[in-house]
Parts: sequence; structure tokens; C-alpha cells
Amino acid sequence: MGTDLHAPLGQNRPAARRRNRRFSLAIVFASLAVVGILGLSLYAMRGDEALRQVATNVPPASKPEQVQPPAKPGQNPAQQQAGMPRSDPNSGANVERTLTDDGSVVTKYTPRSRDGSGPVMIGTQRIGQDPRVAAQPNDALLEDSPHGRLPIVGPGGQRPMDQYARPWSGARGTRIAIVVGGLGLSQTGTQRAIRDLPPSVTLAFAVSGNSLQRWMQEARRAGHEILIQVPFEPFDYPANDPGPGTLLTKMSAKDNLGRLHQAMGEITNYTGVMNYLGGRYLSDAAALEPVLRDISKRGLLFLDDGTSAQSKTAVVAKAIEAPHAFGDLTLDGQLQKDAILKKLDELERVAGRKGTAIGIASAFDESIDAIRQWSEEVSQRGIEIVGVSSLASESVGP
Repeated sequence: MGTDLHAPLGQNRPAARRRNRRFSLAIVFASLAVVGILGLSLYAMRGDEALRQVATNVPPASKPEQVQPPAKPGQNPAQQQAGMPRSDPNSGANVERTLTDDGSVVTKYTPRSRDGSGPVMIGTQRIGQDPRVAAQPNDALLEDSPHGRLPIVGPGGQRPMDQYARPWSGARGTRIAIVVGGLGLSQTGTQRAIRDLPPSVTLAFAVSGNSLQRWMQEARRAGHEILIQVPFEPFDYPANDPGPGTLLTKMSAKDNLGRLHQAMGEITNYTGVMNYLGGRYLSDAAALEPVLRDISKRGLLFLDDGTSAQSKTAVVAKAIEAPHAFGDLTLDGQLQKDAILKKLDELERVAGRKGTAIGIASAFDESIDAIRQWSEEVSQRGIEIVGVSSLASESVGP
């Protein structure tokens, strides 16, 4: 207020000057803010104008423009079609930009066809099936026939034995495949095998069984690799009759293939064919050759259960380079849990010597109990149980 006590109230000049200074600073800041806002608005208007200028070169939404890669060395850039900026020539993509009704520009990238000079992808074929769709067949691996839908090799060379295989770790350790057959013959036995056996165990469905499509789907959803089990003529046929549709040595190759295809059409999603009995048929190379050839041509493996010492499977399969495998031991010749466990221990010793081994069993309660117990124990000893397809050979015998 100053030192003059006689000055009228409100006439303190120094205080008035301080108020004027604060007022001047406010005006300066407000002016700067206005200038900034105007500058941003002008910049935005210029950006919109630039976008509109680019958009005028974009064709209507109904006819999107295929943008080609930049000019190659020696090519006149003016010869290229005018339009939106091109994609990076190393990106491997085509770019489509479309002007929508609201003025937005939509950009779409799609793979560019290679001329052979680009990078090459090696080993990209998928082994195994996505578990979410494991119960559904791959239509590209099926063909229609009078006997139903039969497996074939896909257009890209993919085989059913690869598509439907159970993936494994790829480790170089000891591997064992356990194949449990006879599924479909007993409802309770089939249900228990699917429910109680580890997913790593391969299941074989007897083509004379019931509700095979239903059981196949449940087995695949549970993670099992599956086979179909086809009856072949035994030495003591017809006293020992494997059932309807048995392949016989005295029948023509055409008739036997018809019976084979009838069996194949029962279900889908299997990696191969396994014999049921068949000592006589497997010992006849002339009868066996067209059957193994057809199985191989369809991208499937053949599993010989190893019970016939006179089997010609190795000779024929090697000659035609058919994927095949052999059972090393029948696990449940004695239908007692303790005896089966001893056989499983023996199978483990075989695998220790050879690196791999295949055990064959049937869907009996004793077999299921023993295999389940042994599987839990053997995993702690560094042994991997795998699907039988991972042990199939395409060039040599057992």
C-alpha cells in the first residue's frame, strides 16, 4: 500500500503496476496458445489434403488395385502402373489398398507367388493332427468309392500315416510302441481301453467290431494313434475262421483288394493296417504283394504282429519300399497281470538292445491294467512310449 498514509484508498500506484504486469503476461500466453492451435489446425488441413491427394489415385472399393513390386534393375519405373506406394520387394507380399465409402484407406497384404528365386522352406510338412480336430478326417486324404471313403495320398504328397500320427519328442532315446488290438468287439473293453490307457498307446480297431466310427472319434479325441485290424487267412482255415471279409490266398488279387477296401471304408483317421491272424496269407508273397502295394500307395503303413515265423512281409515290403513295422513280443499270451508285466519288462530289454521295440496286446482287463501300471513306471526310466507310425520303416525289414 506504500508509505503515504494520506493517499486515497485504491490509488497505490506500485500495486497497480504489478496487476498490469500480470495482465500483460496472461495476454502473451493466450496469444501463444491461439497461434499454436492455428498452427496445428493448418498442419491437419495440409495432412488431410495430402491424404485426399493420395486417395485420388486409389480405384473404387469394388475394384481393388493389385500393387506390383518395385521395378527390377533395368526396368523403367514409368512403365509400372501408377498408384499407392509399393511393398518392400523382400517382404514376399502383395499389397492391395482400397478406398472405402467413408474415405478410409484399407490395406490388405497377401503372399506373393514365388518365381523360384525366393527362400525355400524345408521340412514344413506337418506330422500329426491338431488335437482340436483329431476326430475329424482330412477330406483331402480321402476318396469316394463303392466301399466308402478310402484313404489316399493328398495333392501335396501328405500321407494319412503322417496326418494322423501321434507326435513324439524326436529325442534319440529308447522308444517303445504298445499296440492294443481288438477294439470294437467288446463295448466295455473298448471303452475301458480308451479311457484308461495312456494316450501314447496305439489302438487297433477290428473291422468286424461295432460302433467303430463312434469309438474311433473317442480314441482320437483322447490322443491315441489308431490302426485298423484286417483278418487274414491262418494256416488252419476254415477250422479257425477270423471272420467275414477274411483275405484268402485262393482268391484273386482283385477280390482280396475289394475285401481290403471294404475294411478300409469302415472308419477314417488311421495310420495303417494291422493283420489279425493270417499266418498262411502272410507267408504267400504272391498274395501279399498287391495288398501291401495298395496299402503303401494309399499312404499307410502295415504292421505285422510278428506271430508268424514264415511271414514274407519283410521281403515284399522292402522290395516295394512300403512303410512297415513288426511286433517284437505278444504281451498277453498268458492272461494274468503279473505275466503281462514280465513280458513288458522283457520288451523293455529288447528296446534297450535295439533302441526300439513294439509290443502287441489285446483289450483285456488284465492287459489294460498291466500296461497302464508299466507305462507310469517306465517313463521314470527315460523310455518314451510312441505311436507305432514313428517306428515304421520304409526300406528294410526287422
